[in-house]
Amino acid sequence: MTDAVLTRPGRSAATELVRRLPEYLLIWVPLLLSAAHLVSFALWTIWISFTPSTLVPVAGWVGLRNYTAVTASRNWQIAFDNLLLFGSAFVLLSAATGLILAILLDQRIRGENLLRSIFLYPLAVSFVVTGTVWSWLLNPGLGIQKLVHDLGWTSFKFDWLIDRDMAIWTIVIAAIWQSSGFAMALFLAGLRSVDADIIKAAQIDGAGPVRIYRRIILPSLWPITVTVVVIQLQFAISTFDLVRALTNGGPGIATQLPALVVYDLMFQRSLLGRGAAAAVLMLLILLTVLLPYAAWRYVQRRRAAHA
Repeated sequence: MTDAVLTRPGRSAATELVRRLPEYLLIWVPLLLSAAHLVSFALWTIWISFTPSTLVPVAGWVGLRNYTAVTASRNWQIAFDNLLLFGSAFVLLSAATGLILAILLDQRIRGENLLRSIFLYPLAVSFVVTGTVWSWLLNPGLGIQKLVHDLGWTSFKFDWLIDRDMAIWTIVIAAIWQSSGFAMALFLAGLRSVDADIIKAAQIDGAGPVRIYRRIILPSLWPITVTVVVIQLQFAISTFDLVRALTNGGPGIATQLPALVVYDLMFQRSLLGRGAAAAVLMLLILLTVLLPYAAWRYVQRRRAAHA
């Protein structure tokens, strides 16, 4: 009797494991395969970056020569400067645009579902399509400038796409159009999760809408803001197809970004080792964003667990 009672939990646990085995296989097998794929190719790229590989991988050891060559090149220096400008402008403006749209939709306006779908629609469009469409709109010969000229305002000038100093801002504009809806969705979810009782109490105390947003609502969105910034920074660092379709790194190399440098070295100049070194440098830049975020999330979870 006692033995039978003691063995039941073991049998039920085994039965539960067998019952849930398809679920585990469905989740963990693709996850582990994806992790193995990413890790193995990352290690392979790191190894290639220390070899004299050109058209094909070759064995050998050149130390940091590829890294020195990449960081000393004018292409990489311009790409890194552009990344700082593009990343900071894109992240700040897309987050601000998303927050403003979320606040407007949070007013329970009529047609909210339609507007929300319109704002989210660009997120469903590929970056290649976005870059192509914006290249048409910003082309002085057939886009906005030509349309305004045809309307009679011949002195109007909007040729950022072919201006070395302003071309990077065309990428910022297209990226904001593409990604601000994503920021809006996250901020809107955060706004809808704010405790209504706290807002009502503040209204009873005489606080106006501006003060409520500044003192109560916006501070509560801090975790979501950090998430939006980190995700948008990841996009900015890895941006390739949008720039490739919109400016192709031009005029000249004025809008080069690190991903285009990797593509140029690997597939156009057949410098596999240097391209791998540039890719590893991109990974290191990405880790400077992800590691602090992971540490911050860990600290937040520890605090929540001990609260």
